[in-house]
Amino acid sequence: MVSHSELRELFCAADAVCFDVDSTVIREEGIDELAKFCGVEDAVSEMELVSRLQERNVQVFLISGGFRSIVEHVASKLNIPPTNVFANRLKFYFNGEYAGFDEMQPTAESGGKGKVIKLLKEKFHFKKIVMIGDGATDMEACPPADVFIGFGGNVIRQQVKDNAEWYITDFVELLGELEE
Repeated sequence: MVSHSELRELFCAADAVCFDVDSTVIREEGIDELAKFCGVEDAVSEMELVSRLQERNVQVFLISGGFRSIVEHVASKLNIPPTNVFANRLKFYFNGEYAGFDEMQPTAESGGKGKVIKLLKEKFHFKKIVMIGDGATDMEACPPADVFIGFGGNVIRQQVKDNAEWYITDFVELLGELEE
Protein backbone atom coordinates (compact mmCIF):
# COMPACT_ATOMS: atom_id res chain seq x y z
CA MET A 1 0.00 0.00 0.00
CA VAL A 2 1.27 3.45 -0.93
CA SER A 3 1.37 6.14 1.77
CA HIS A 4 -0.65 9.31 1.41
CA SER A 5 2.52 11.40 1.11
CA GLU A 6 3.75 9.12 -1.71
CA LEU A 7 0.39 9.53 -3.49
CA ARG A 8 0.67 13.30 -3.16
CA GLU A 9 4.21 13.22 -4.59
CA LEU A 10 3.04 11.07 -7.53
CA PHE A 11 0.19 13.50 -8.24
CA CYS A 12 2.50 16.51 -8.17
CA ALA A 13 5.02 14.75 -10.45
CA ALA A 14 2.47 13.41 -12.95
CA ASP A 15 3.14 13.65 -16.67
CA ALA A 16 -0.57 13.40 -17.39
CA VAL A 17 -3.83 13.62 -15.45
CA CYS A 18 -6.97 11.96 -16.78
CA PHE A 19 -10.37 13.04 -15.56
CA ASP A 20 -13.66 11.22 -15.78
CA VAL A 21 -16.34 13.66 -16.93
CA ASP A 22 -19.84 12.74 -15.69
CA SER A 23 -20.25 13.51 -11.97
CA THR A 24 -16.57 14.48 -11.78
CA VAL A 25 -15.79 17.41 -14.08
CA ILE A 26 -19.48 18.18 -14.56
CA ARG A 27 -22.05 17.68 -11.85
CA GLU A 28 -24.53 15.67 -13.89
CA GLU A 29 -24.49 12.41 -15.80
CA GLY A 30 -24.28 13.43 -19.48
CA ILE A 31 -26.88 10.95 -20.62
CA ASP A 32 -29.40 12.65 -18.33
CA GLU A 33 -28.48 16.12 -19.48
CA LEU A 34 -27.81 15.52 -23.16
CA ALA A 35 -29.78 18.56 -24.28
CA LYS A 36 -28.62 21.03 -21.61
CA PHE A 37 -24.82 20.82 -21.22
CA CYS A 38 -25.23 21.71 -17.54
CA GLY A 39 -22.62 22.22 -14.89
CA VAL A 40 -19.80 23.54 -17.05
CA GLU A 41 -19.76 27.26 -16.28
CA ASP A 42 -20.06 26.66 -12.54
CA ALA A 43 -17.09 24.28 -12.44
CA VAL A 44 -14.70 26.93 -11.08
CA SER A 45 -12.34 24.73 -9.03
CA GLU A 46 -12.28 22.13 -11.82
CA MET A 47 -11.32 24.82 -14.35
CA GLU A 48 -8.67 26.24 -12.02
CA LEU A 49 -7.17 22.80 -11.40
CA VAL A 50 -6.98 22.05 -15.13
CA SER A 51 -5.41 25.46 -15.79
CA ARG A 52 -2.83 24.95 -13.04
CA LEU A 53 -1.92 21.50 -14.40
CA GLN A 54 -1.57 22.92 -17.91
CA GLU A 55 0.64 25.75 -16.59
CA ARG A 56 2.92 23.03 -15.20
CA ASN A 57 3.02 21.38 -18.68
CA VAL A 58 0.99 18.42 -17.49
CA GLN A 59 -1.14 16.89 -20.24
CA VAL A 60 -4.82 16.80 -19.29
CA PHE A 61 -7.22 14.26 -20.81
CA LEU A 62 -10.93 13.64 -20.46
CA ILE A 63 -11.85 9.95 -20.56
CA SER A 64 -15.56 9.24 -20.44
CA GLY A 65 -18.06 6.52 -21.09
CA GLY A 66 -20.36 9.40 -22.04
CA PHE A 67 -20.84 10.96 -25.43
CA ARG A 68 -18.13 12.85 -27.28
CA SER A 69 -20.55 15.60 -28.35
CA ILE A 70 -20.99 16.58 -24.69
CA VAL A 71 -17.44 15.88 -23.56
CA GLU A 72 -15.95 18.03 -26.34
CA HIS A 73 -18.13 20.93 -25.18
CA VAL A 74 -16.77 20.48 -21.64
CA ALA A 75 -13.21 20.17 -23.00
CA SER A 76 -13.51 23.45 -24.91
CA LYS A 77 -14.58 25.23 -21.70
CA LEU A 78 -11.51 23.79 -19.97
CA ASN A 79 -9.12 24.58 -22.87
CA ILE A 80 -8.47 20.88 -23.43
CA PRO A 81 -7.90 20.08 -27.12
CA PRO A 82 -10.29 17.63 -28.80
CA THR A 83 -7.33 15.28 -29.37
CA ASN A 84 -7.21 14.82 -25.57
CA VAL A 85 -10.83 13.65 -25.40
CA PHE A 86 -11.74 9.96 -25.32
CA ALA A 87 -15.47 9.25 -25.28
CA ASN A 88 -18.16 7.37 -27.13
CA ARG A 89 -19.32 8.60 -30.52
CA LEU A 90 -22.95 8.60 -31.52
CA LYS A 91 -23.77 7.38 -35.02
CA PHE A 92 -26.60 8.66 -37.19
CA TYR A 93 -28.03 7.62 -40.53
CA PHE A 94 -27.92 10.07 -43.43
CA ASN A 95 -31.52 11.04 -42.72
CA GLY A 96 -30.54 12.10 -39.17
CA GLU A 97 -31.99 9.11 -37.32
CA TYR A 98 -30.00 7.67 -34.44
CA ALA A 99 -28.00 4.62 -35.56
CA GLY A 100 -26.32 3.64 -32.26
CA PHE A 101 -22.81 4.32 -31.07
CA ASP A 102 -19.37 3.56 -32.42
CA GLU A 103 -18.37 0.25 -30.84
CA MET A 104 -14.77 0.75 -32.03
CA GLN A 105 -14.09 3.41 -29.39
CA PRO A 106 -12.12 1.96 -26.43
CA THR A 107 -14.54 3.64 -24.00
CA ALA A 108 -17.43 1.67 -25.52
CA GLU A 109 -16.31 -1.57 -23.88
CA SER A 110 -15.58 -2.89 -20.43
CA GLY A 111 -12.16 -1.79 -19.20
CA GLY A 112 -12.08 0.97 -21.82
CA LYS A 113 -10.65 3.69 -19.59
CA GLY A 114 -7.70 1.48 -18.71
CA LYS A 115 -7.18 0.77 -22.41
CA VAL A 116 -7.06 4.52 -23.10
CA ILE A 117 -4.47 5.05 -20.36
CA LYS A 118 -2.37 2.16 -21.69
CA LEU A 119 -2.57 3.75 -25.16
CA LEU A 120 -1.49 7.13 -23.75
CA LYS A 121 1.53 5.55 -22.04
CA GLU A 122 2.54 3.80 -25.25
CA LYS A 123 1.98 6.79 -27.52
CA PHE A 124 3.46 9.56 -25.34
CA HIS A 125 5.79 7.54 -23.08
CA PHE A 126 4.27 9.06 -19.94
CA LYS A 127 5.94 7.77 -16.78
CA LYS A 128 3.21 8.77 -14.32
CA ILE A 129 -0.49 9.03 -15.13
CA VAL A 130 -3.12 9.96 -12.57
CA MET A 131 -6.79 9.00 -13.05
CA ILE A 132 -9.43 11.05 -11.21
CA GLY A 133 -13.04 9.95 -11.15
CA ASP A 134 -16.14 9.10 -9.20
CA GLY A 135 -16.93 5.58 -10.39
CA ALA A 136 -15.82 1.98 -10.41
CA THR A 137 -14.72 2.17 -14.07
CA ASP A 138 -12.37 5.02 -13.13
CA MET A 139 -10.94 3.06 -10.22
CA GLU A 140 -10.49 -0.01 -12.45
CA ALA A 141 -8.23 2.06 -14.72
CA CYS A 142 -5.50 1.85 -12.05
CA PRO A 143 -3.40 0.08 -13.17
CA PRO A 144 -2.42 0.98 -15.85
CA ALA A 145 -2.81 4.44 -14.27
CA ASP A 146 -0.17 4.91 -11.60
CA VAL A 147 -2.49 6.66 -9.16
CA PHE A 148 -6.27 6.76 -8.77
CA ILE A 149 -7.87 9.64 -6.91
CA GLY A 150 -11.51 9.00 -6.02
CA PHE A 151 -13.78 12.03 -6.32
CA GLY A 152 -16.98 12.44 -4.33
CA GLY A 153 -17.70 16.15 -4.75
CA ASN A 154 -20.87 15.59 -6.78
CA VAL A 155 -21.86 11.98 -6.09
CA ILE A 156 -20.48 9.71 -3.38
CA ARG A 157 -20.15 6.13 -4.55
CA GLN A 158 -19.44 4.07 -1.46
CA GLN A 159 -17.36 1.46 -3.31
CA VAL A 160 -15.02 4.17 -4.58
CA LYS A 161 -14.87 5.96 -1.24
CA ASP A 162 -14.05 2.71 0.57
CA ASN A 163 -11.42 1.49 -1.91
CA ALA A 164 -9.62 4.58 -3.22
CA GLU A 165 -6.24 5.12 -1.60
CA TRP A 166 -6.86 8.87 -1.93
CA TYR A 167 -10.42 10.18 -1.82
CA ILE A 168 -11.38 13.85 -2.15
CA THR A 169 -14.64 15.77 -2.24
CA ASP A 170 -13.28 19.05 -3.58
CA PHE A 171 -10.66 19.81 -6.24
CA VAL A 172 -9.39 22.59 -3.96
CA GLU A 173 -7.46 19.86 -2.09
CA LEU A 174 -5.54 19.01 -5.26
CA LEU A 175 -4.95 22.69 -6.01
CA GLY A 176 -3.41 22.98 -2.54
CA GLU A 177 -1.06 20.08 -3.30
CA LEU A 178 0.19 21.88 -6.41
CA GLU A 179 0.84 25.04 -4.40
CA GLU A 180 3.13 23.36 -1.86
